[in-house]
Amino acid sequence: MWQILRQIARTGIVSEPAPARDDALRLPSAHDAEAGRIGAEILATLGQALTIRAVDAGSCNGCELEIHALGNPYYNLEGLGIRFVASPRHADLLLVTGPVSRHMAEALRRTWEAMPAPKLVVALGECGASGGVFGACSHAICGGVAEVVPVDVVVPGCPPAPIEILRGILSAVRRDAAGKGRG
Repeated sequence: MWQILRQIARTGIVSEPAPARDDALRLPSAHDAEAGRIGAEILATLGQALTIRAVDAGSCNGCELEIHALGNPYYNLEGLGIRFVASPRHADLLLVTGPVSRHMAEALRRTWEAMPAPKLVVALGECGASGGVFGACSHAICGGVAEVVPVDVVVPGCPPAPIEILRGILSAVRRDAAGKGRG
């Protein structure tokens, strides 16, 4: 161990310093403007931040990867005033992925019942919409999310792109603001 420490002390730092930040190289993209507009509209419509409870009801995790992409610096979900919560009691919106497996049906129903009104539900992907490749109904699958809880908005795709997920969330918030949300 002492030999390794002596070698480290003798060698010193061998890497070069990180390059200086150059803001001239960072150009705002059309996507940045679209995501910012969606976030601003959600805040203007709700008057507050939006909290989301995500439930994987039996998906392949493709939709979850796209949901996680919303948290990266490119989409900056937290910067838009949208965050995920662990408890459905703190959630404004329920984001459900996958076909609802029979084992998850009761958990999904309880999660929806624990949410305060208005209860906004967004079903993600083809599986959330109709059961997808797993079929509408079988011994293991109840079908799409709407077979278990009422759905406000369906975001199609396998999996849907992160910006489409944001648009679906905005669509649910708009629907609620127009007085069509579920209670």
